[in-house]
Amino acid sequence: MKKYSVSILAFLLYSAVVFYLGWNVYTFLHDWFGVTWKIPFYVIWYVIGFSMLIGRLSHKLDIFTIIGYYWLAFFQYGILLFPITNLIIWLAPNSSRDLIEFFVCQLFILIFLFGSYYAYTPVTRIKEIIIKNDLLADQTLRIVLGSDFHLGLVMPKRQLKKFVRLSNAEEPDLVFLAGDLVDDLPYWYEKNNMMEEMKKLEATHGVYGILGNHEYYGNQIEKTVQLMEESQVKMLLDETIVIQDVCVLTGREDVTNKNRKPLESLKMDSPLPWFIMEHTPKDIETPAKLGADLQVSGHTHRGQMWPNQLLTRLSFPLDYGYKKVEQLHAITTSGFGFWGPPIRTNSRAELWRIDIKFTKS
Repeated sequence: MKKYSVSILAFLLYSAVVFYLGWNVYTFLHDWFGVTWKIPFYVIWYVIGFSMLIGRLSHKLDIFTIIGYYWLAFFQYGILLFPITNLIIWLAPNSSRDLIEFFVCQLFILIFLFGSYYAYTPVTRIKEIIIKNDLLADQTLRIVLGSDFHLGLVMPKRQLKKFVRLSNAEEPDLVFLAGDLVDDLPYWYEKNNMMEEMKKLEATHGVYGILGNHEYYGNQIEKTVQLMEESQVKMLLDETIVIQDVCVLTGREDVTNKNRKPLESLKMDSPLPWFIMEHTPKDIETPAKLGADLQVSGHTHRGQMWPNQLLTRLSFPLDYGYKKVEQLHAITTSGFGFWGPPIRTNSRAELWRIDIKFTKS
């Protein structure tokens, strides 16, 4: 009973916020374009406000899912901007109203334009690190790291092509795909034959992947793993393997899987350096204490849209970038794709090139 009460309260609260945002938009349309059809407007507005739920009913309704993704971006910035706008209009002279409304409208346009640009135009970050290992002293290794592709409806095959092109241009020895490879379901990955593009990834010692939280949300783990293996991506699910003369590599299940193995049980005695793929960067102290040399992660998107990075900074010991703890080099990427709205205002789509130089202890 309590669960239903909370759900009803959440529904009513969300509906009230949708109405508030709609009232602001309707006021703008009325002031600038003389719109007076209030009831039809609010009917359409509430359909937009609940479009993500509508889109989940069937793939035939995917247009509503796309609308819902953009709605999420508008919802966030509407909550941030409209109260400030309303307060300024209330305090300012009436003659300033049109100018304020025009400014806010332009601000939304800029957010969506630049946000789309940063979401769909990836860059390559470069990090050079030194790892002490007597067995590989004076050798080098190049890794390309990609994460959080969320391949699906609004993260199409052409974006995967960009990743393949950028990755292959770096001529890596290893490619690590650190989770959230598909956007919940592998439906669009299979339907649009993204496998043929993934197969084009080139790496001297192979392409390796792990699952993220969104693969678990989609609840089609077996299907996703099968498709990735068919795409020539070696998936590691709480496994540790030896890549001969290169490294020991551990691929962890995501923390979403409450039954995943402890990292201690995945450690392997070897003179080779130990690398870990861990989708969610919840812990960098344990791998450091266990003697790991490199841990790569994703998940956070660096907040994706400002000011969400304030939350990710509080939630993770390394929500973005590079940090060294004892001998461990930890790297968290903001990801190549995005979740929900194809908008990035606080980060940019990226892959990392990690150049490792081995030296004697």
